[in-house]
Amino acid sequence: MPVVVVESPAKAKTINKYLGSNYTVLASYGHVRDLPRKGTAVDPDDDFSMTWEVPNDSRKHVAAIAAALKTDDELILATDPDREGEAISWHLKEALTKRRSIKKSTHVSRVTFNAITKSAVTEAMANPRDIDTPLVEAYLARRALDRLVGFGLSPVLWRKLPGAKAAGRVQSVSLRLIVEREMEIEAFKPREYWSVKAQLTTPRGQNYEARLTTLAGSKLDKFDLENATQAEMAVQAITSRALKVTKVEAKPASRNPSAPFMTSTLQQEASRKFGMGARQTMNAAQRLYEAGYITYMRTDGIDMAPEAVTAARDAISDRYGAEYVPDSPRVYKNKAKNAQEAHECIRPTDMTRDAASLKLTEDDQRKLYDLIWKRTLACQMASAKLERTTVEIGSDDGQVGLRASGQVVLFDGFLKVYEEGRDEPVEDDDKRLPQIMMGEAAGFAAGSLQGGYDKAAGTGGAVIEGMQRCDAAVLSEDAAVLALQSFTQPPPRYTEATLVKRMEELGIGRPSTYASILTRLEEHAYVRKEQNRLFPEERGRIVTIFLLNFFKRYVEYDFTAAMEDELDHVSAGEIEYVEVLSKFWRDFSVAIEETTELRVSEVLDVLDEALAPQLYPPREDGSDPRICPKCGNGQLHLKTSRTGGFVGCGNYPECTYTRPIAGEGAEGEEKLLGEDQGDEIWLKDGRYGPYVQRGEATPENKKPKRSSIPQARHGGWPKEETTLEQAIELLSLPRHVGDHPEGNKISGNVGRFGPYIMHKAPGDEKPVYVNFKTYREMMEVGMNHAVELLAHKRANPGRGRGAAAKALRELGEHPDGGKMGIYDGRYGPYVKWEKVNATLPKDVDPKDVTDEMAINLIAEKTKKAPKKKAAAKKAPAKKTAAKKTTAKKTTAKKAAADD
Repeated sequence: MPVVVVESPAKAKTINKYLGSNYTVLASYGHVRDLPRKGTAVDPDDDFSMTWEVPNDSRKHVAAIAAALKTDDELILATDPDREGEAISWHLKEALTKRRSIKKSTHVSRVTFNAITKSAVTEAMANPRDIDTPLVEAYLARRALDRLVGFGLSPVLWRKLPGAKAAGRVQSVSLRLIVEREMEIEAFKPREYWSVKAQLTTPRGQNYEARLTTLAGSKLDKFDLENATQAEMAVQAITSRALKVTKVEAKPASRNPSAPFMTSTLQQEASRKFGMGARQTMNAAQRLYEAGYITYMRTDGIDMAPEAVTAARDAISDRYGAEYVPDSPRVYKNKAKNAQEAHECIRPTDMTRDAASLKLTEDDQRKLYDLIWKRTLACQMASAKLERTTVEIGSDDGQVGLRASGQVVLFDGFLKVYEEGRDEPVEDDDKRLPQIMMGEAAGFAAGSLQGGYDKAAGTGGAVIEGMQRCDAAVLSEDAAVLALQSFTQPPPRYTEATLVKRMEELGIGRPSTYASILTRLEEHAYVRKEQNRLFPEERGRIVTIFLLNFFKRYVEYDFTAAMEDELDHVSAGEIEYVEVLSKFWRDFSVAIEETTELRVSEVLDVLDEALAPQLYPPREDGSDPRICPKCGNGQLHLKTSRTGGFVGCGNYPECTYTRPIAGEGAEGEEKLLGEDQGDEIWLKDGRYGPYVQRGEATPENKKPKRSSIPQARHGGWPKEETTLEQAIELLSLPRHVGDHPEGNKISGNVGRFGPYIMHKAPGDEKPVYVNFKTYREMMEVGMNHAVELLAHKRANPGRGRGAAAKALRELGEHPDGGKMGIYDGRYGPYVKWEKVNATLPKDVDPKDVTDEMAINLIAEKTKKAPKKKAAAKKAPAKKTAAKKTTAKKTTAKKAAADD
């Protein structure tokens, strides 16, 4: 009986269904061999021979396969159809041969399938082949390069930059992208400009918006209105003239769908639409693939199998009608440079099944499958038909000109199913215009912009009537013409999606490596992610500047991309991998040798000089930017610590001035606010934001009193507006509100989740907390009100973080199994069944909800009718040694293959 080996037990279980009892299906649980953690394990003096070992957690899996081969004389290696999968098959064969489990009589073959379906698996079994040696050699070259770079650079970093963790061939180049983007943002000088919009009306009373394009007879460029005075004059120029429509032009247009997903575009879109990280996306995709729902998820290809195209077109016709199917199939050109590593696009294995029909219980899998299914159908659908209209409005004297633009969707086409997300918001002229006639008067829609203006005035910068964000505004008397002040914006920080896109554009890394690279950058504390944006930590900055000064060639984008191309040539069998490694090692080893003898002080001097423009920008008063602003005579220098780099005074320990390397004037510069009770009160910036501090750290007082400035959403204020009185008040926290009648004190403070008061009654195991929306509310709450709030919280404890919600009412059993109940949520009462939450209509009292009503609400929420509960059937016995564990182990091990 043939022994079939795949990576994961989930995949083994699915394949076993198709192969039946004639095969023994086992799981390798990812790579069965790896390079030892210690030592280089790659010998440049012996043609880059590599030492491999079977880790402890893999030995039992290899032993299980070896045991099966004692009675079976055929081994079928059915690991994933990519470079990593080929490597796992090679490792298995090598490990089993070393154990003498593979005998001369043992027939070893390799099969691959792009989807885990019965037809794909059956066809693969009928067409076995040998292990692809060039593909394995490309894997060996990558592992050798990554080990040589990592084990060559990392010790240098440890010795020269305290706190630095590691470097990597692709990781360090990715970090450079993030750091350089941050430096662009810090160096950016905003430029003021004004734009003018008018709310106009047709003679039939229909309003529309137009923007000023011509002033004083000349075309208006973006920066022509530089200040409020010029903007006010422009508003007056418009309102003092009668306007009419001078031109109406309508042009037909069309939009074509995006190509189907490959790995990088799937990661980008999942990040845009759901905020999913690259690793999270790949884990969900892996489980969908192993369940047989989608094709293989690590691919550079965007082409689709002919039978899949036909199935997609049939599904589109059945669901949406023949008019949504184009006359001929759409063909997308494959972007992969190496055909041997290219696979079909990522698509559903069954085009007729949407996410609802699969009954996926995991939210990530359900969302990702829905995304893949919609994108795949959309890519074979008809184009969207649009009509774009441009209306020119002007004065009789030609001094003023405005333009209104809009579009109408005449036929939605693929937009009925799917529209690709955008990394950054863009202004589209997608508003629908009313009927506007040539030569007719364009009147002013008086008062129409007043609400938007009031909103902006109240928030200190808002989006007005769907317009761009503004910082100030000039409004005409009748509130029909509005000038908006804006400033040019720096380039946005990378998200995981935009970073992956940029890496792909530069040819850095490969789809299978993006997730692990981004994860490592965060694990090494080189990068942090806030609100889906990537920020470089100080440690990451220092490492990048160090590499750019001492190993510049190895973090250059073109060098890394060229290396990827050479590895592609290796996998195509066009170059020997030893040749690639030899050429790289010849120069890289010399660079390592040159830095070995450098002292830390020499390295810091070089980095200090390289970062000088950023660290020591010119001061407004013309004084030396290297003079310490605290003691007035010490010289500022770049220093390092285990948490990263910083700027400090050369007079330490007499002077303790420090600030981050972001530069003077950036967040982090400290300021003396004054004195209180003989202590200096300092305003500083730390890792978690601005804070105030009483005195300086001394050997006797190593941790002086500190208190964070409340966040804006909790009623806080900008750091630069902090006064001595506010600082003293913050440093007095926790606030003693009073003594509770039941005993013990009530205190107030600002915590991780905002301002609060707390009280622990005698005998209670835990204190009770009451949160406030603003810091000022917490500081001003009186004793009686505090006791009332605490009593109410004790009577209505609600739900703590991570605690289960308590049902208002228990309902009956859902037809598909599982109890239903009514719960009170943040947005009102709702019906809960398993992971489905269906909000009750506003006019429905929770007491009146019946089981039937609850079932209907759940069905409407999930957009599927409830099914009758089927009797449980005993599953037939299957001959497989695959164990029931999750596939996460497989994913984790495979992701560690490229750094």
